Amino acid sequence: MTGRPSGPAAGRSLQSAKLTGERPMEGVTPDSLLALHAAGYRTVIERLGSGIMLDVGCGQGFESARFVDPGRKVVGVDYSLEAVGAAACRWGSSGLRVARMDALALGLEGGTFDWACSSHLIEHFDDPEGHVRELARVLDDAGSVFFLTPNAPADFENPFHLHLFEPPELRSLLERHFHEVTVLGLDAVPHVKADFTARRTKAQKILRLDVLDLRHRIPRSWLVGIYTRVLPIAYRLMARADSGGSTGITADDFFVTDVLDATTMVLFATASRPRRPS
Repeated sequence: MTGRPSGPAAGRSLQSAKLTGERPMEGVTPDSLLALHAAGYRTVIERLGSGIMLDVGCGQGFESARFVDPGRKVVGVDYSLEAVGAAACRWGSSGLRVARMDALALGLEGGTFDWACSSHLIEHFDDPEGHVRELARVLDDAGSVFFLTPNAPADFENPFHLHLFEPPELRSLLERHFHEVTVLGLDAVPHVKADFTARRTKAQKILRLDVLDLRHRIPRSWLVGIYTRVLPIAYRLMARADSGGSTGITADDFFVTDVLDATTMVLFATASRPRRPS
């Protein structure tokens, strides 16, 4: 595994901007998932100041563009050339600058950024420490990075998620590379959590058909290939009920909490003042 997230195009020079389950897409991904990501970005924005901002795993840039501000320069990076191209085309005029880079080997000078964001990315690496180390390297001595990642007990099977964290492990990892670390949660109001539970129940019924547990026995590349072909079909079948704004679920249905338990949906960590190698 390199610095590229796991996926069907991990070894290719190009990846088409299509639904795979690896990244959210406007108009296709269920409302609840889009709202969850939007709430995470809003939570980061509320804590930002002026300076230079890095968004790693920017995808097609529709969330990264929200970071742009008269007092803030924003750079988005992603391993997908197709996604970076789409982001530049759509959001370049708004001030978002994008580049194709490997998240474990950023082609950026050390100490460059005041702020950084890693939203739903760290779980895609089997070497998450390398991702944290690289973000610490490119941050200014007083800089801060924000991590959003699923809370392990609350996550559902996803072949792209290679390393899930519980709060103590995430804190321990970040404290090896930063002097100041805070781990909070991002959770949802009851009816939204019920929506996630309902979709999980539907998925579990489908998984029960795998009576031989083949999904855990076949090569991961095969599982990813099957997943990326089946997911678009499933989303199309659910589209009328779950996407396009029909559910009424928005980012306002999510909130930051310092009460973390097994049902907390997402971990929200802030890591500041990078430790430098002696």
